[in-house]
Amino acid sequence: MFDRHGLAYVLIGGIAAVAHGSPFPTEDLDISPAVEPENLARLSAALTELDAKVRVEGVPDGLPFAHDAQSLGAARMWNLTTIYGDLDISFVPSGTTGYRDLSRCAESMDLFGVPVQVAALADVIRSKQAANRPKDQRTLPALRDILARRRRS
Repeated sequence: MFDRHGLAYVLIGGIAAVAHGSPFPTEDLDISPAVEPENLARLSAALTELDAKVRVEGVPDGLPFAHDAQSLGAARMWNLTTIYGDLDISFVPSGTTGYRDLSRCAESMDLFGVPVQVAALADVIRSKQAANRPKDQRTLPALRDILARRRRS
């Protein structure tokens, strides 16, 4: 979907961890997009195609919202629901300075036939450490172990 719109982003969070071998499943997709106005316009077009709505507890279908490049870039984070599931957009993920920071070491991976820029495992770990949520604390030992094994081989 995002590739059709030419969106520049890095896959982050639980799905990025799974792409690196994490055994912990996740329920949403997390991305960190580039913040240039042209890219945010592409993001807005993709969100329209995805019928994205603001995710609100107790409102299963989410709340409709109007968006464009300027309004999307005015927030630090968006928690959305789409026709394909939950999507979290973080412009400055915990422990990082955002897309430019994450894209430096991101790895191109083929996910379901689509090349995707995935945050480096060390960056996923850095972000989860900084967020320090209980769910992150549970996954960090496994992620650190995967990284240590990679560095040894």
